[in-house]
Amino acid sequence: MPVTPADLEPLAEDLERLDTALRGAVDHQDRFLAEVGSHLLSGSGKRVRSTLTIVASYAVRGLDRPASEQAITGGCACELVHMGSLYHDDVIDEAQTRRGVPSVNARWSNIVAILAGDYLLARASSLAASLGADVAALLAATIAELCRGEVRELQHLFDVERDEEEYYSSIEGKTSSLFATSCRVGGMVSTAPAPTTDALERFGRHLGMCFQIVDDCLDLTSTDQALGKPAGQDLVEGIYTLPVIYALRESPELRAALGRPPTPDTLGELRNQVIASGAVDAARSVAIDHATKATEALRGADSLDPGVVAWLSAYTEGLVSRDR
Repeated sequence: MPVTPADLEPLAEDLERLDTALRGAVDHQDRFLAEVGSHLLSGSGKRVRSTLTIVASYAVRGLDRPASEQAITGGCACELVHMGSLYHDDVIDEAQTRRGVPSVNARWSNIVAILAGDYLLARASSLAASLGADVAALLAATIAELCRGEVRELQHLFDVERDEEEYYSSIEGKTSSLFATSCRVGGMVSTAPAPTTDALERFGRHLGMCFQIVDDCLDLTSTDQALGKPAGQDLVEGIYTLPVIYALRESPELRAALGRPPTPDTLGELRNQVIASGAVDAARSVAIDHATKATEALRGADSLDPGVVAWLSAYTEGLVSRDR
């Protein structure tokens, strides 16, 4: 059964505090900017990154009290970076939906989506600055890593020669870096010693790798409704993820069919070819390996609360086995 906030007191109440903080952070006297900035807040987002910040703070301080205001602010900053990147991603991808609702670019325009994404990144930076120069510098470096990972991916669109090294480099930047930062911020605002913040960061880094690989597998195996966006979109956009890279090694037919956008009629068959090759299972094995390394990073830090470590380990298992 998936791990829920109710399994870890006082997370449910702290996530409500986080939601209030997020809405306050994106509010603006310009009502239109406030509307577009908060567009995805009422969607089906799981708040994974901000949850990690809050729970990382529990791991350091224990469960005898709610998260500090600094932990809520840090989680809010990390979540806004993620949301801003989604606004920009949807412009790049020409996405029509996000989290089960129309994307900002589809509802308004690309220009509005880009500027609203910039606004969210600015608000995240302001919140990080309120936590001190070290947190602000870390978040700035993470935003740069997000950009590097995305640019690296764009350099290899429709590239049937893309290899694992290129794939790993891209997702380390565009996904794993923010997971790592979210966990590290939770330690930093809780005044954890350097070895502890390093362990939390390693946990987040491996968890982020696991999360993205599973996400890429689900793009091939899941449905539009479950994903909240079109399934198979990576193949449409020419983003050849780990399972596709594995399948391309073994299938000359698949290699001949890729390298260009698929038609609506051929997309389903291409997805089926990748799944039938066993490549999705092979990619999930890599995700499981990262999940194992993530939990090992936590268990190597003696100063962390054992109950929180157990929760994070179960949370990691839930992310690996998720079906949407």
